[in-house]
Amino acid sequence: MYPNNNKITIEERTMIRDYILLPHMEKMVQKSIDEATYSTNIMKRLYVLASQKILEQIKQDMRGIKLELKKRNIKILNEEQSDFVIYHHYYCRGYEDKFGMTRDVMRAEISVQLTKYMSELARLLKEYSK
Repeated sequence: MYPNNNKITIEERTMIRDYILLPHMEKMVQKSIDEATYSTNIMKRLYVLASQKILEQIKQDMRGIKLELKKRNIKILNEEQSDFVIYHHYYCRGYEDKFGMTRDVMRAEISVQLTKYMSELARLLKEYSK
């Protein structure tokens, strides 16, 4: 399942990254839903429903990652900013380190992940319409 040593794996680093990014994505999608709700666009109902489905998946993924990190004895602590990098300190099975991303990298990763959520929703809709 996961290594017995204290060093963090690539998979676990990815989980930390997602743990950091998913709350930002949740806020962005929720804001988009809120704005669309007050829109006069005739397609707003469809847009809001699709966005709500994506929001549900983001929340589900957040819960899953949180549980998996806990199982692996990984704790994400405080956030600090140094120049253009945002660092999150973490403990991994007793080993302490920090994980850093620039705002540009965060924006790019969020864009990639939101695209994946939208693609998955499109795939489900296609499947449903067959």
